[in-house]
Amino acid sequence: MVNLKEKPFYLKEEDIKWVEETIAGMTTEEKIGQLFVYMVTNRDPAVMKSVLDRFHVGAIRYHNAPKEELYEQNRILQGNSKIPLLIASNCEAGGNGGIEGGTAVANGAAVAAADSEELAYEMSCVGASESAAVGCNWNFAPVVDLLFNWRNTIVQTRAFNDSPEDTIRYAKAFMRGAKEKGFATCCKHFPGDGTEENDQHLLMGINDLSCTQWDNTFGRVYQELIDDGVMTIMAGHIALPSYQRELHPGLKNEEILPATLSPELITGLLKEKMQFHGLVVTDASHMIGMFAAMPRKEQVPRAIAAGCDCFLFFNDPEEDFGYMLEGYRSGIITEERLKDALYRILGVKAAIGLHRKQAEGTLMPPREALEVVGCREHRWIAKKAADQFITLVKDTQSILPLTPEKSRRLKLVFIGGGEGMVVAGKLIKDNSEKVKEQLIRLLQQQGFQVDAQTPQGKGKMEDFQAKYDACIVALHVTGFAQYNSMRVKWASPADQPWYVSQIPTIFLSLGFPNHLIDVPMARTYINAYLDSETVMEAAIEKIMGKSEFKGRYQENVFCGRWDTRL
Repeated sequence: MVNLKEKPFYLKEEDIKWVEETIAGMTTEEKIGQLFVYMVTNRDPAVMKSVLDRFHVGAIRYHNAPKEELYEQNRILQGNSKIPLLIASNCEAGGNGGIEGGTAVANGAAVAAADSEELAYEMSCVGASESAAVGCNWNFAPVVDLLFNWRNTIVQTRAFNDSPEDTIRYAKAFMRGAKEKGFATCCKHFPGDGTEENDQHLLMGINDLSCTQWDNTFGRVYQELIDDGVMTIMAGHIALPSYQRELHPGLKNEEILPATLSPELITGLLKEKMQFHGLVVTDASHMIGMFAAMPRKEQVPRAIAAGCDCFLFFNDPEEDFGYMLEGYRSGIITEERLKDALYRILGVKAAIGLHRKQAEGTLMPPREALEVVGCREHRWIAKKAADQFITLVKDTQSILPLTPEKSRRLKLVFIGGGEGMVVAGKLIKDNSEKVKEQLIRLLQQQGFQVDAQTPQGKGKMEDFQAKYDACIVALHVTGFAQYNSMRVKWASPADQPWYVSQIPTIFLSLGFPNHLIDVPMARTYINAYLDSETVMEAAIEKIMGKSEFKGRYQENVFCGRWDTRL
């Protein structure tokens, strides 16, 4: 059984007493419920109360919404839960991961571009402060994957870079910021994404490093952060065949499992070999990387049996709860394993003081705390950050600076990300139109005339040259859980870069930094990493020469090709 007096919990006797008495007072159904992190899909008070009454969940996550709506959601949930809830947000880049309208500061790639531990710390503090205002207490961050494969789009901007040393520095700074705000952090996605180009939303990932290679890279990162006291780790639907075979000799290919279902990786490697005594939560269980591994009836309890302590999201609440309960009753989840998981879950809650706050009636902050969301101070931090991380990868023909005085008439080619996707019955729209409108307005405010219309055809080159002084190609390629690889998709042949050798053309990426694979003809290429208005405004100022470019790029930005460097 985990020792709650030791790292990472450091509980006092009175806290341990609360954990033990709480577990002793639970029914079997309440114990099973603590294992689940519920995704709130319906904010009707009666529906939320029903979920608590029927499934006794130990934690929740939610889709972003306005701060007032989320505050009320969490107030109702905490007020009706017998045991205080862990309320998780995904503040990987700032408050925008926890609240609609929250402050986006910097994603992992931007932090690495700025090479700033201070920025990682500030990013964490902003995210924790803003999400705490709506009642959150658990951040599913930092992302500590290593981007060895430039084709990987799922963590291309979320991971810091491919350096274990950098990742350790930034992650420790991030964890320090969250801890100061009373948050539990969650490093992810163990055993490590970034070695391949596939998305675990769509299939089981495979980290094919040898044991020695893994020990020197991902293993080194996780060991440092475990030693530093990280309280929770998220297991990915990612296999690590070398270590699973090392700990289970003779394993056949068909027996290789994602970490979320592998006792060798979670119990054997993470908890025993690496001595992680905190809480392990699965990545989202609706992802195909988990679904495809075995029948749902088996995978639900076997995730806990493998050593995971929390199961992230129901597919169907009644069905999954029943599967978990049956798995316990049939012995897939032993009494010892269930008790150990409960100790870790309640240990996290006690370590961040939720039991005391519940007794004091302070689990929810006062409504006045909502004023911190998007506040002036946080916007200033975001502006300072943008100045640090926007990166000029190349300007080999000295097109910059671009000013209204010499290049007033701009052609803007804006490449958006798509139509969005349906999640839990709700259409999550791509925000490309909004971003495009903001970019046009910001350029116009600086004195540029902007034409963003897509013509019917290319037309005559001489007419194009007579009409425009320069072109900006803005790449806003986004996507989620629909493609394994996301590339530039031109809206029409007229938008394709047939004009690059005729007029000055600047390629500006507002997301993925590795678009040179699709635009090697770009002679001026800028990575902005984020699509916030603050970042776009800073990028325009740098394009105009009003401030210098300060960001650094990772070498894999050139995608292993010589022509992308020209």
